[in-house]
Amino acid sequence: MAGHSKWANIRHKKAKEDSKRAKVFTRHIREISVAARDGGGDPEHNPRLSLAIENAKAVNLPKDNIERAIKKGTGELDDGTGNYEETTYEGYGPGGIAYFIEVTTNNYNRTVGEIRHLFTKFGGNLGTDGSVAYLFEQKGTIRIKAEGHDEEELMLIAIDAGAEDINKEDDFFIISTAREDLFNVRNELEEAGVEIESAELIQIPMTEVKVDPETARSNFKLMEMFDDADDVSNVYTNMQMDDETISVAESI
Repeated sequence: MAGHSKWANIRHKKAKEDSKRAKVFTRHIREISVAARDGGGDPEHNPRLSLAIENAKAVNLPKDNIERAIKKGTGELDDGTGNYEETTYEGYGPGGIAYFIEVTTNNYNRTVGEIRHLFTKFGGNLGTDGSVAYLFEQKGTIRIKAEGHDEEELMLIAIDAGAEDINKEDDFFIISTAREDLFNVRNELEEAGVEIESAELIQIPMTEVKVDPETARSNFKLMEMFDDADDVSNVYTNMQMDDETISVAESI
């Protein structure tokens, strides 16, 4: 998980750029709407919605946008964009690197066309359902700013709350949990006075593939293209994210 946390840190830094803000807001608005549609508009009784709202607040999504997204999800507001649905796509990028892509879309034909085009552009190919999913495992991950926290103390709180592990990556502590424990661990950390930067479910590769710098560069470019696609929520790969590979990403 550590390498992918480093990639997440790079993504979060990029997300703070003004040119990325609209895309980031859209991603959170869609997640809130889907969460509200599936589990109701009350975050007290909808753990997924609670997480979505907190993550949206962390990127400064305006309160009015959050409230409208909830109303759209519960059917109280019709903004004319249609209903958003979640799905996943799988495929292979440069060097045979496996890709697992999560999307939220109101037009499947548009989305699959764009996903296929990007794979082809970089010499990869869109696969069938199940072709790479077995290479990944879903885990919870919680990001906490390292400043002001003692690692040992934070670790004790996290482990007592049910976390599996904690690592320090750059300016953040990354806490990993089992899928089903994410919400409870986050709540117990907050009750202990820990401020959460983000908490979400992510896909972790069970085995990773080491690549040369040129292949890494091509894959990072493809990952960024997917990240920039309007309908893509998350993109995961099984490319090994060691320090040497991450340095390639930071140089792009």
